Amino acid sequence: MTVATPAYKRILLKLSGEALMGDDAFGINRATIVRMVQEVAEVTRMGVEVAVVIGGGNIFRGVAGGAEGMDRATADYMGMLATVMNALALADAMDKQGLTARVMSAISIEQVVEPYVRPKALQYLEEGKVVVFAAGTGNPFFTTDTAAALRGAEIGAELVLKATKVDGVYTADPHKDPTATRYAKLSFDEAMVRNLGIMDATAFALCRDQKLPVKVFSIFKPGALKRVVLGEDEGTLVYA
Repeated sequence: MTVATPAYKRILLKLSGEALMGDDAFGINRATIVRMVQEVAEVTRMGVEVAVVIGGGNIFRGVAGGAEGMDRATADYMGMLATVMNALALADAMDKQGLTARVMSAISIEQVVEPYVRPKALQYLEEGKVVVFAAGTGNPFFTTDTAAALRGAEIGAELVLKATKVDGVYTADPHKDPTATRYAKLSFDEAMVRNLGIMDATAFALCRDQKLPVKVFSIFKPGALKRVVLGEDEGTLVYA
């Protein structure tokens, strides 16, 4: 039996907090998180080093009404704490799947998770552990997309995977326009000219400047993560 060889040695997976909700209104859907972790486990067993940046929208959405009119920096710090909660849930689900996960936070909460230290993160990845980066960049006014671009560049990831509900970038909204077609590949410049809104501008510019390709794919499509890692035609590749 021929074992497929991964096209990438080290990847950074960006998961939105909303992805953890499944069909729920907010919070963490256990079945959804278990299924996602199974997909991650499959690629780590192929020898791929995986780091994850997680968002906090599934938790922060539940308190967003109360945050209306709140100071932006305060609201952003609340969002960062939500990502720490998600990271802990993700790491727990990974441990139950037989993976070894380490949560590293950009803000100091040492009784709960360890602080982000780049050499330590690199060591964990080389040891085959999954590293979950929490608390975004540790700064308000920056999104978790930007955290994904930043951490991806810092750890020398070969690819940033942006997990979404849609299996790639389309010419139009595929839910509204049946004639919409998926882009297999796009340059960063093409994506910016067409204003496709793949990531926020800061994250996108960082990936472009660092020549760090981004793959947009659906985390809800079974086996999609493995196909991306094997270099198959899955999702949309955005390249420099």
